[in-house]
Amino acid sequence: MSDPYTPRAGFGEFVALMALIMCLVALSIDAMLPALDQMRDALGVVEANDIQLVISVVFLGVAMGQLIYGLLADAWGCKRTVYLGFSLFIAGTLCSLLAQDLTTMLIGRFLQGLGAAGPRIVTVAIVRDQYKGKEMARVMSLIMTIFILCPVVAPLLGQGVLLVAGWREIFGMLLVLALISVAWFGLRQHETLPPEKRIPIALPRIRENLREIGGQRAALFYMVALGFVFGAFIGFLSSIQQVLQGVYGLGAIFPVYFAVLAISIGSASFSNAKLVMRFGMRTLALFATSAITVLSTLALPLFIGQEGVPPLWLWMAYLLLTLFCVGLLFGNLNAMAMEPFGHIAGIASSMVGAVSTFIAVALGTLVAQEFNGTVLPVVIGFASLGGIALICVWQACRRCPKTATVTSE
Repeated sequence: MSDPYTPRAGFGEFVALMALIMCLVALSIDAMLPALDQMRDALGVVEANDIQLVISVVFLGVAMGQLIYGLLADAWGCKRTVYLGFSLFIAGTLCSLLAQDLTTMLIGRFLQGLGAAGPRIVTVAIVRDQYKGKEMARVMSLIMTIFILCPVVAPLLGQGVLLVAGWREIFGMLLVLALISVAWFGLRQHETLPPEKRIPIALPRIRENLREIGGQRAALFYMVALGFVFGAFIGFLSSIQQVLQGVYGLGAIFPVYFAVLAISIGSASFSNAKLVMRFGMRTLALFATSAITVLSTLALPLFIGQEGVPPLWLWMAYLLLTLFCVGLLFGNLNAMAMEPFGHIAGIASSMVGAVSTFIAVALGTLVAQEFNGTVLPVVIGFASLGGIALICVWQACRRCPKTATVTSE
C-alpha cells in the first residue's frame, strides 16, 4: 500500500466515516431548504423562483464530477482523489458562505456538488476494495441506512441552526463537517488501491467503452427513464420549500413535514429489497412509472378544481404515494441500466449517473421555475415526466424482454 503507516479504522469507525462522507451531498442540499427565503433576501434576488437554483446547481456539479472521479480513482488511487474532492467542496463552501450575490452563491454551490461527488463515488470503491461478498453487502447496507436517514435529519438540522443564527452559519456547519471528515479520513483510512493495480487514463479505451455503452439500446432507455424520474424529483425538491412554507404557511415546522416525505422515499428503498425478489425490477419499474403517471394525471383536475391549493392533508397524501414510487425507481432503473456492463462497471456507472443527472437537472429546473404559488407545476412535472419515463421503460422491455427480470426463482 502507498501509506502503510496509516492505521486502519475498525469496522464501526469505518462505517461511520464512509457514511459521513457519503452524506455530504444530501447535507449540502437538504440543510439549505429552510434557509432559502433568508438567502433570497440577503442576496438581493429579484425573481423569487431564481433562489431555487441554489438547490439544482449542486446536482449539476455532481453530474460533472461523476464523469471524472471514477477514472481518477483508478489512475491516482482513492485517497488522492478524495482529497481533490474535499478541496473543491471546501472551496465551494467558503465561496457560498462569503457570497454577496446570487452569481457568487451559484459558483460556490456548483463547486460544492463537483467536490462532494468525488468522496461519494470513491467511497463505494474503497468499500469494494476492503470488503468482499456478504461483508461488503453488510457494510453497504449500514452505510445506505445512514444515508437514507440523512434527508430526514438535514432540514431539521438546518432549521435548528436558523433558530440560533443565520443562513451563513449553515455553510459554516458544512465547512466544519468537511474539515472533520477529511482529517478523519486522512488519519484513519489507508489507501486501498496499490500503485501496481492502478489503471492509467487511456482515451482509446474510454472511446471503446463509450461505444459499447451507446450500443446497448435497452440500457439507454433505462438511463433516460431514470433522468426523467429524477427530473420530476428535482422539480419537487427545488420548489417544495416555496410550497410548504409559502403556500401552506408552515414556517419553522416545514422540516418536520419534509422529514415525513423523506421517510416515504426511504421506506421504498427498504421495501424494494424484498419486492424486487418477488416481482422483479422490470415489473416494479413499469408499476411505479405507471402509478406516478396515473396518480398525477388524476390528481391534476382535482387540484385545479381547488384553485391549485388542495388541503394540506390531501397534498401530503399525494406526495407520500408519489415519492414512494420514486423511491422504488431510483435503485431499479439504475440497476437495469447497469446490467449489461459488469465488465466495465466503473465507466458505465459514471456515464449512467452523469447522463441521467444532466437530464434531470435541465428538466427539474424547468419544472421548478414554473412555480406560480400553487402545487400544479409539481403535479404536472410528475405527470408529464413520469409518463415519458413509462414510455422509455416500456420501450426498453420490448427491446430486451428478459432484461432485469430478477425473481425469487
